Amino acid sequence: MFGPFATRSLEEEEEEEAEPMDPISTEQVDRILIGRMKGIQGHCNSCYMDAALFSLFSCSSVLDSLLFKKTEGKDIPLQNTLLRSIVNPLRRLGFVKAEHVMKLRQQLLTHGYCHTFTTEEKDPEEFLTIIMQYIMELDPLLKLYSAGGKVQDSYCYQIFLEQNHSLVLPTVQQLLEHSFHGAGLQLHQAPSCLILQMPRFGKKFKMFDKIIPSLELDVTDLIVKVSKQCILCGQLAQVECSVCFKEPVFGQTGLKLFCQTCSNQVHSHPQRKAHQVSSLQLEASERPSETGARHKMELFAVLCIETSHYVSFVKHGPESRDWIFFDSMADREGELNGYNIPQVQACPEVGEYLDMPLAELANQVPRDMRGVAKRLFCDAYMYLYQNTARSLYL
Repeated sequence: MFGPFATRSLEEEEEEEAEPMDPISTEQVDRILIGRMKGIQGHCNSCYMDAALFSLFSCSSVLDSLLFKKTEGKDIPLQNTLLRSIVNPLRRLGFVKAEHVMKLRQQLLTHGYCHTFTTEEKDPEEFLTIIMQYIMELDPLLKLYSAGGKVQDSYCYQIFLEQNHSLVLPTVQQLLEHSFHGAGLQLHQAPSCLILQMPRFGKKFKMFDKIIPSLELDVTDLIVKVSKQCILCGQLAQVECSVCFKEPVFGQTGLKLFCQTCSNQVHSHPQRKAHQVSSLQLEASERPSETGARHKMELFAVLCIETSHYVSFVKHGPESRDWIFFDSMADREGELNGYNIPQVQACPEVGEYLDMPLAELANQVPRDMRGVAKRLFCDAYMYLYQNTARSLYL
């Protein structure tokens, strides 16, 4: 059922894998990860969990606090399984047997969560939220401030857009900005990990046929009470104009923030005199000439789904071609009593498309795109970003 790999008991393997392993580095990817029977072996609708675990832990340590956070009672075995049976073998050998993931699913079942965890496909965010919030009791990754002053804690952020949005071929940067702007939301601070769900609902409806990955996400303008730059002169911004946000003359990305002088000039135009600007919240120590550093996050993985099967892309290094593609059920050996064959493959073509000018990329016909690139641009379900300036270790 799982394949010809169960030569030792899970207990024996867990004891051997007790010491934490570092994520797989770019220099190790070819030797450890690339090939058939690599990654996490899928079994019985586990692809949502396989893709999520591979994306989070193969080449990134941003959520490693889940592996080492102090736990008690019934949560200890689950954490041990996650660390010793899944993450460590993945990082040391580049392969995790299906029975290890099934053990984790069974443990979630005994914790009292959904009775179909071991048999049916779930959404990745459901699994991740249960692990982070209810099992490991990790502090929320996001603290969102609404216009009404309410504060909402969250582990993932679902992008919603207004009906009259103007986006046609959006970047993730634009989607996030439009979603926050439309909902009147702000971040408490730049998160260590940002998990973004794309504007698609269920397995069939997609708001956009193609989304352009933003390799770097600038969240400075979305954070409350941090210094921001005027989009025209670069000095400390003091006001924001929500109406100007929708005017492409000021640029396709970024909130429309101005210093007082530039705002007066912009809104002296007859077509903008009726605009209502709002004052930004500034720290008491900030002066009009002061601007702080930009808060940026880097893309490290993308989960995709076309119909009912999740796969993932991982950005494992700094170069544009440093991409790998993972499918936990890429092939199968045997029929009813057979087993799935996972595969990890290099996909440098993804970087080649991302290096194209936007106009050229927009003209690419999905079915003609090389390799697996189409799946990244057309089937994106969840984007994972990490803040290298912060760490979740407690």
